[in-house]
Amino acid sequence: MGERQLPTVAYFSMEYGLHSDFKMYAGGLGILAGDFIKGAKDIGAPLVGIGIKWKQGYTDQRIGEDGRPYDTFTDHEYEFLEDTGITVTVTIKNTEVPCKVWKTEQFGNNPLYLLDTDLPGSGNGWITARLYGGGFGEERIAQEIVLGIGGVKALRALNIPVEVYHFNEGHAVLAATELIREKMQAGLTFESAWRTTRESVVFTTHTPVKEGNEAHGLDLLETMSAYNGLSRDQMERIGGNPFNMTVAGLRLARRSNAVAALHAETANRMWKDVAGRSEIIGITNAIHLPTWSDPRMLRAYDEGGDLWAVHMELKRELIDLIRERSGVELNPERLLIGFSRRAAPYKRSDLIFSRPDLISPYLESGRIQLVFSGKAHPKDETGKRIVSNLVAMMKRYPGSVVFLENYDMTIGAKLTRGADVWLNNPRRPLEASGTSGMKAAVNGVLNCSTLDGWWPEACLDGENGWQIGDGFESADPNELDRHDSAALYDTLFNRVVPTYYKDRPRWVQMMRRSIETTREAFSTKRMLEEYYQKLYMR
Repeated sequence: MGERQLPTVAYFSMEYGLHSDFKMYAGGLGILAGDFIKGAKDIGAPLVGIGIKWKQGYTDQRIGEDGRPYDTFTDHEYEFLEDTGITVTVTIKNTEVPCKVWKTEQFGNNPLYLLDTDLPGSGNGWITARLYGGGFGEERIAQEIVLGIGGVKALRALNIPVEVYHFNEGHAVLAATELIREKMQAGLTFESAWRTTRESVVFTTHTPVKEGNEAHGLDLLETMSAYNGLSRDQMERIGGNPFNMTVAGLRLARRSNAVAALHAETANRMWKDVAGRSEIIGITNAIHLPTWSDPRMLRAYDEGGDLWAVHMELKRELIDLIRERSGVELNPERLLIGFSRRAAPYKRSDLIFSRPDLISPYLESGRIQLVFSGKAHPKDETGKRIVSNLVAMMKRYPGSVVFLENYDMTIGAKLTRGADVWLNNPRRPLEASGTSGMKAAVNGVLNCSTLDGWWPEACLDGENGWQIGDGFESADPNELDRHDSAALYDTLFNRVVPTYYKDRPRWVQMMRRSIETTREAFSTKRMLEEYYQKLYMR
């Protein structure tokens, strides 16, 4: 990035996926944030993370006797967290709430500071108890006050000089109200304070799905003391009424980004009518290679070794995990397809089952084996029905279909190293990026995906993986599902299966090409360099 001095960045995120046993993450947003601060450490970037210390983390989601998922929550203690000795105070519902600040650099990451309201005798432990536990109501707003306003106050108390405030998703936008309040207290008008604050704020939007862009009524925000010294009119000018966190992020930042090239097009189209918003550029997500790539596979690749032998070793390790977790014994010689996503309708976990007459013969004979994993949000009944349906398929096709409960980083790493094929079939253009496919690709696991998220930038069809369909889009989800399901079966039956069983040399050549084309292009090093060049530096 040249000799130019890099600005110091404070990176705000609701969740961080640093290690399977450190329960500070729910899914892709957190995994990206964890990889982000690990990648920053690798390149020596002056960046610190700001987050929340979740006592119970996200749900541990198990499958009941009836085949339906149910949620369990456990209190966690982490001996390695460093007590900074600092406590800051935020106002929630007109009450002063103390927030203790913890620090960790335990996982090869840049400093991560976590705010915690679970202090003895405070009665405020409910705020930082569960990640995404309470939907979009009072609990979420209280958490966002802690993350945003408390996060800025923590940076001040820690004496960390910050030049750029990066809001990873809309959860952190209340930090800007604190930045504006500081400037108004120093004598600036609201207009000047907002304008000056914008010069130091950047914003990342992650999801094109409407439900993922949360909004709160201004009355509720006022009740929760989220105005933070601003007036109702000023809050409405920033985020509208209801106050949309994404709209606020776009108006509070001098520059914003989406997380893939296609997502940038989608996001600019989606938010085109927001007056006074920043432009949205594309910076494609990436993965932390030391965390997600298996060293045995990369060594074999670098040394021109036997990729297939290493792959079979990794595949057997996955099959061992599957047997331990589910009791199902898969066949290492048969095609094994992995699919792990949050259980959301647009990700279409069960699309492959849409024509039982076509897929059943392959599953009954064992020529295709499917391994699924993923959680539904605790309050998402639709998502839970999707999981139940996958569990029902496991019962219908014993020995060929497996659902691994309680998806986490451990399962994710095993699946993206040991599967033969990584299946991804979201409704285009609703997938923002999709980093699990990158993890698979750098391990020589071949992607088979609709042209959504990151895959249009990486796909060399038939060379480093396969595309499903032709990028077709439709406002009618049923039409889109019919189109894509036909394309999925065509690709799978006429291209993937024959290559696996009849042309091993070509398969291995594709594995090599997959690693070659994705290893650097989708690494955190490339991503962070782009963030500094395109977003952070002026």
